[in-house]
Amino acid sequence: MVTTLLVIVIILAIAFDYINGFHDAANSIATIVSTKVLSPFQAVLWAAAFNFAAYFYFTDHKVANTIAKTVLEEYITLEVIFAGLMAAIGWNLFTWYYGVPSSSSHTLIGGFAGAGMAHAFILGDSAIGAINVGATLQIISFIVLAPLIGMFIAVIITLIIINISKRARPAVAEWWFRKLQLVSSAALSFAHGGNDAQKVMGIIFVAMVAGGYLQSGDSMPEWIPLACYSAIALGTMSGGWKIVKTMGTKITKVTALEGVGAETAAAVTLGITEHFGIPVSTTHTITGSIIGVGVVKRVSAVRWGVTISLLWAWILTIPVSAILAGITYTVIHYLF
Repeated sequence: MVTTLLVIVIILAIAFDYINGFHDAANSIATIVSTKVLSPFQAVLWAAAFNFAAYFYFTDHKVANTIAKTVLEEYITLEVIFAGLMAAIGWNLFTWYYGVPSSSSHTLIGGFAGAGMAHAFILGDSAIGAINVGATLQIISFIVLAPLIGMFIAVIITLIIINISKRARPAVAEWWFRKLQLVSSAALSFAHGGNDAQKVMGIIFVAMVAGGYLQSGDSMPEWIPLACYSAIALGTMSGGWKIVKTMGTKITKVTALEGVGAETAAAVTLGITEHFGIPVSTTHTITGSIIGVGVVKRVSAVRWGVTISLLWAWILTIPVSAILAGITYTVIHYLF
């Protein structure tokens, strides 16, 4: 029998996926909007379509499996998942409201881990002992590695593009790059959907296990990925205009050529990390890629003050989400 709390947790998880979509819409569309290749409305439809298209390709669910193992199974309860989701949704909405491109992925991971640690502490066990330290350290390391990889690949791709097209007439080159941005933006949206939807899939799966509806070794029911990919695509269609401004104009001025380089680099980075089942932040990855194309012009082309502000948001996301989730779980435990 499916309990009421399990239903609430699943609804919250899908709601988080929807919020993830409009919070992270800027990742996929910021450069294509700032270069005026597509209007904002056209861009979100384009991105949403490829967010959902990832459902048909990413069937191994490696990222979902990693997320599911962030907290050890003996410390996972429906109350833990509920508290983690509430904290993650709260922090996501807060950062969206203030136009801060923080990581939805790390918000979810931090919330899940924080609630699990609070549960262990209340039981009298070690709080750190509630989490899979290896998986968590891998995720934390990619706060630094994902943007660096994205930046490195973006520099290489941009230099290759510049050398290939250096003898082309500017007007012809611009026409081609504007067309290619449709392809690179689609690739980024495709990779974004494949990476980010899986994180919520992992949460719903462990909720089903905690609720006694599935066993940990069972295969994932098909309705879970279908619901998650649909939710993130619908969320992307809702847009995220405040963050679009930060990503598309405040870090560095992006041309169509640079948009192709940044989006392609981010898509490649996300594809590599998804292949190895590493949950990374799409926000961090595209930010590093945009910085990479800016550095190719000159180091001063990047607005480092904005970048440092973003870095602080990245560093704080996991601990703040974890603390919020821990407090939420403690309140729930003692009141209910």
